[in-house]
Parts: sequence; C-alpha cells; structure tokens
Amino acid sequence: MPYVIADDGTEIFYKDWGSGRPVVFSHGWPLNADAWDGQMRMVAANGFRAIAHDRRGHGRSSQSWTGNEMDVYADDLATLMNTLDLNEASLVGHSTGGGEVARYIGRHGTSRVAKAVLLGAVPPLMLKTDANPDGLPIEVFDAIRAGVEADRSQFYKELAVPFYGFNRPGAQVSQGAVDAFWLWSMQVGLKGALDCIRAFSETDFTEDLKRIDVPTLIAHGDDDQIVPVLASAPESAKLVKDATLKIYDGAPHGLTGAFEREFNNDLLAFLNS
Repeated sequence: MPYVIADDGTEIFYKDWGSGRPVVFSHGWPLNADAWDGQMRMVAANGFRAIAHDRRGHGRSSQSWTGNEMDVYADDLATLMNTLDLNEASLVGHSTGGGEVARYIGRHGTSRVAKAVLLGAVPPLMLKTDANPDGLPIEVFDAIRAGVEADRSQFYKELAVPFYGFNRPGAQVSQGAVDAFWLWSMQVGLKGALDCIRAFSETDFTEDLKRIDVPTLIAHGDDDQIVPVLASAPESAKLVKDATLKIYDGAPHGLTGAFEREFNNDLLAFLNS
C-alpha cells in the first residue's frame, strides 16, 4: 500500500486515483479516507486526480503515540503534498478534515493550493468560550471522551445515527451506512481517537482562516447535530477573504442521500469554475 513518511517516522497511508489537477481530501473523526470514496470516484471520472489519506492514528496509517494534534496533522498533509509534488491542488476537508485544511494553509500557505472546500467543518472553534458563546460546552466533549473510553464500539454505532441524521422523522435509515461508519471508526487507535477529540474541539482556527487567500467553498447542513452550523460555517465565511457560503436546508453532518448528491454537484461545479 502507498505511504508517505512524516518527520517523526509515522507512516501516512494514501490512495491516489485518476489524473489531472489534484483534489486532496481530508476526512472527519473518527473515520478514514474511505469515507470520501464516492467523491474521489466522481472527481477522478471527471478529469481530476483524487487523493485522500488516513490521518495518523486512523485507518491504515501508523498509530503514533504522540503528534495527534492539529499542527502535526497539518504537517502530515504538507508531507503528502510535498512528497507527491502536488501543485494547483484543491483541498477538500470534512469536519475535522476542514480544520486540517485550514491549519495546513495557516502553517504552509497556498503556494501549492488553488482552491479550498470546507464541508461541515469544525472552524473557527467548536468549544464554547467567552469569545465564542455559540460554541458547545466542554461537557459535550467530555461525554464523547467518556463514551469512547467506556465502550467505543457501542459509542460509534450510536454516533452514526445523528451523524447521518437517521434519528430525524421520516429519515431513510441505511444500516449499511451505520455499519460502514462503525467499521471505519473501529480502525482508529484509542489513544489517537481520544487525542483527536481535543484537537477538533479546542483548536482555534481563526487566524488560519484569515490566511486563506484562494477561492473557498464553505458548505454546511443546517441540521448538523455534530458540528452545529451557528458557530461554524457562517463565522468561517466572515473570516475567509474569497468565500462562498452554501447552507443545505435540513442536511445532517454526514454525506447521505439527496444532501450528498447536491454537494457532489456543487463540488464538481466549484472545481471546474
């Protein structure tokens, strides 16, 4: 399997499909690159080169004891970009992956980047603070940590339901999607999973967003039960210089059904614009 090697020796797995201008996908917690397969196939079939990696601690990448924090995640993405010598790339990040994209640009700039997409992304800051009163209280993230530590298998099965909005009236529940979510999640090492909760919830991306100087699509479902929209997408759009904000009516956090089809259309149109 293909890997790049991070500065500390951690092996970062990636998949690389198609040819053309590169589109690099960063996944959410606690998943891996496979969560992007539908979008990777789509862009590769439309003349792009689709690349997605497993974040350290997740999927097929090394389960490093240290480095499970946003600066290092961004540096791992830089290692991927540099090793594959990617240029004019579009970076696409979902949830935690959106934070990874923002921090990458904050730390490494846009010399290799043409566009960015933040989908259901955690920036600017998920945690409630005096300066961020619409964020979520620390008790929410403490409960996630407790659930992962106590019985992570059952926790991930239950988390998949609000992740895809399957707990909403009239939702078409896909047991297959729940099973896939569980399978991907169980590939995350316990240490990396717990460390990543702090990384996605407590990292402030405000200054990173201000440094984004390429066209950026910021997309979010207004029924997102994982990363509530109020403190995220609209606030990020205020900080990014060249941002297009798209709010999907009734859409959940995870890509599914009509929401996924609409986002796919928007993503391809944005890449081709």
